[in-house]
Amino acid sequence: MQWVHGLLTTFVLILSVSASAAQTEGRLTVTGEGRVAAVPDMAVITMGATSQAETAQDAMAQTSDITAAILTRLTEFGIEPRDVQTSDLSLSPVWRNRGGNDGSPQIDGYQASNRVTARVRDLDRLGEILDAALSDGANRLGGLHFTLSDPDPLTDDARRLAVANARAKAELFAEAAGVELGALISLSEAGVAMPQPEMLGMARAADAGVPIAQGETELRASVTLVYEISTP
Repeated sequence: MQWVHGLLTTFVLILSVSASAAQTEGRLTVTGEGRVAAVPDMAVITMGATSQAETAQDAMAQTSDITAAILTRLTEFGIEPRDVQTSDLSLSPVWRNRGGNDGSPQIDGYQASNRVTARVRDLDRLGEILDAALSDGANRLGGLHFTLSDPDPLTDDARRLAVANARAKAELFAEAAGVELGALISLSEAGVAMPQPEMLGMARAADAGVPIAQGETELRASVTLVYEISTP
């Protein structure tokens, strides 16, 4: 009886070890990316004025006059106040002989600057707006980029594609490795990016002197998925 009991115990232990090996679990981490391209429907332009004069008052007055003309022009084009902002107002002396060896530095005048940033929602008039601002005295162009007024729907589409891409990778890796794909443990978003638009060609707004290339904007979403895996 003792021999039979020992054999039975050994058999149970073997079954227990085999069952434990069959249920060995691990984790599989995959990343996915989704991309959605769209034509921008809004532009953000930054422009301004810099003036130099003998006195600080004159330099600031000249810059203020140009800035006021730009703001008035933007209003005439139907750009709403919520889409316009001024920034970087500055006034500084202009030095003469600064760092030289022929005498102490002297103030040779003053320079004043101001900048205007505007969101343009009517892209058909963008070139015309820029041309008009230059005519009004703007002598600084700080930047021009295209974007989307409401990127949320397309961002969600990119996220869906990113999750589907990661899921497809997980299924492929599990099949190739000979393991079973289990439940999803975690999902995290690495981020959403909107790179600068690709310039597809030159387009000129009607009666405008500034050529504008609208191009496309691409939204990218990245996610990381972690799955349970087990040996069959």
